[in-house]
Amino acid sequence: MHDLFVFGLSVFASLFAIINPIANVPIFMGVTSGASEASCRKVAKTATLTAFFIVLAFVLIGKYIFEFFGITIPAFKITGGLLLFYVGFELLQSKKSTIQNMSVPGSGTPDARPDFDESVAISPLAIPMLAGPGTIVAAMNYAAAHNYWYILEIVLILAFVLGLTYCAFIFSRYIYKFLGKDIILVLSKLMGLIVAILGTNMIIDGIKMVA
Repeated sequence: MHDLFVFGLSVFASLFAIINPIANVPIFMGVTSGASEASCRKVAKTATLTAFFIVLAFVLIGKYIFEFFGITIPAFKITGGLLLFYVGFELLQSKKSTIQNMSVPGSGTPDARPDFDESVAISPLAIPMLAGPGTIVAAMNYAAAHNYWYILEIVLILAFVLGLTYCAFIFSRYIYKFLGKDIILVLSKLMGLIVAILGTNMIIDGIKMVA
C-alpha cells in the first residue's frame, strides 16, 4: 500500500508538471479569444477528453508496442528521459506570454465570434499541448514493467490531472486576472525545472539498468 502511495505521488508530480494546467491558461485564452462561453466550455471538455483517451491508449498498449518493435525498458527510459529533459528545458527558456488584441473567453455575446472554429480543441490544445510527447513518454514510462494496479493508479491520476486542467480552462479568465502574467510565467518555469529533473532521473535509472 505504501509503495502504491509513493508511486502515485511520483506519477502525479510528473504529470502535473508536464501538463501544467495553470501555465496553459494563457494559451487556452488565446485560442478561444472572442468565443462564447458555451464554445469555451465545449472546447475545454473536448480537449481534455481527447487528451485523456490518447494517453490512455499509449498506457494500455505501450507494452505491446515495446514487444513489437523490440524496445527495451532501459532504452526507453534513457530516450524518454532525454525527451523529458528537452521539454523541461524548453519550458525554462519560454518567454513571457503575450496576449494581444484578445477578448476574454465568454466575456459577452457582442464580441463572440460566430465563425469560431472549435477544432482548436483537438489541435493545438489536445495535441500537442496536453497529450504531447512529454506526457505520453512519462505515462508509458510509469506503466512499463508494472502490474495492473499500478496502471489503474496511473489512469486515475491522469484523469484527475486532466480534470484539474478542465477546471483551469473553465475558470481561465479568473485565474489569469488573479495570478497575472508574471506569476503564471514563474510557475511555468518552475514546472519546467521539475520536468527537466524528472527527465534526468529517468536517464540515470535507464543507465543503472544496463550497468
